[in-house]
Amino acid sequence: MSESKAQRAYRYIRERIEDGRYSPGYRLVLDAIAKELGMSAVPVREAIRLLEAEQLVTFARNVGAQVAFMHEQEYLYTMQTLALVEGAATALSAPTIDVDRIARARAINEELTESLSHFDPHRFTELNQAFHAVLFEDCPNPHVLDLVHRGWRRLTLLRHSVFGFVPGRAHESVKEHEGLLQLIETGAAPLEIELAARNHRTNTLDAVMAYQHERRRTSADSDRPA
Repeated sequence: MSESKAQRAYRYIRERIEDGRYSPGYRLVLDAIAKELGMSAVPVREAIRLLEAEQLVTFARNVGAQVAFMHEQEYLYTMQTLALVEGAATALSAPTIDVDRIARARAINEELTESLSHFDPHRFTELNQAFHAVLFEDCPNPHVLDLVHRGWRRLTLLRHSVFGFVPGRAHESVKEHEGLLQLIETGAAPLEIELAARNHRTNTLDAVMAYQHERRRTSADSDRPA
């Protein structure tokens, strides 16, 4: 039995969600997807409803369908843990970060800044990880470094590109990167560097949790009878 158009659209969209081509926050434009598949928007709309029932897609007024951010509780725990261990790894690495590595990190941050004008959440996340890797990869404590790597891998499994939900956070993030580089350049105390790196991570967490809270509130309001 051949699959229906709705099933084909469902499979098409789901595959792209699972492999990261459609990252969290990515807007699913019905007409554009329908054109790619050579069909009307009706079966695409049906596919999106199925994905919404599976909590892979969310729908909000004035926004439309978006790829959902999954496993909220796991994301919370992972980010809280990563804030601690990455902050420690960055502080431990700071004494070994020379001018060349500062320049490399700053060049990546400049690329991040430039990317804001043609924002791609998935690409932004890749560059963001590359920036932080410059700062923590020379951590002299292999146990701490292993925990950092585990945290980043877990974020990948959770479909970690959350900047599509909170694009404003991306602008703040690049500013905080520069502040962190300045602390390292000027030889700030390790604890100050650690807290700055930790706060940088938790600021992203707070932005995502605030978005999720507002989305639930909006959804609850829209479900209330008039």
